[in-house]
Amino acid sequence: MATIFSKIIAGDIPSFKIAENDQFYAFLDVFPLVSGHTLVVPKKETDKLFDMDAHDLGAVLQFAQPIAKAIEKAFPCQRCGMAVVGLEVPHAHVHLVPIDTADDLNFTRPKLKPSQDELKEAQQKILQALKQ
Repeated sequence: MATIFSKIIAGDIPSFKIAENDQFYAFLDVFPLVSGHTLVVPKKETDKLFDMDAHDLGAVLQFAQPIAKAIEKAFPCQRCGMAVVGLEVPHAHVHLVPIDTADDLNFTRPKLKPSQDELKEAQQKILQALKQ
């Protein structure tokens, strides 16, 4: 059975796409910790990130790097934090989150519920920063 991320990658569920290549897909989390919270997902369904083969594991970070730098440009933050939690969806993924403190990566905090317009605005900020 396809995961929700596979359905997003296939276009069956709409997303706010940030980047895509033949191996990975990046899109905004629609229930983010903060504005700009982005998910990086391998297109190949793998439950746990560390079950990916060594090449793909390295490639996911290389794919995420320019996105993380764009997030830092697009949102006021000390840096782009990265987290691998993987409990909510059985499909490997990396969270890229603009942070000022370690607590900003606290996934037990209530998530935001941004409007479609707010998500579109966050998407455009990151896309614009990727072009710079």
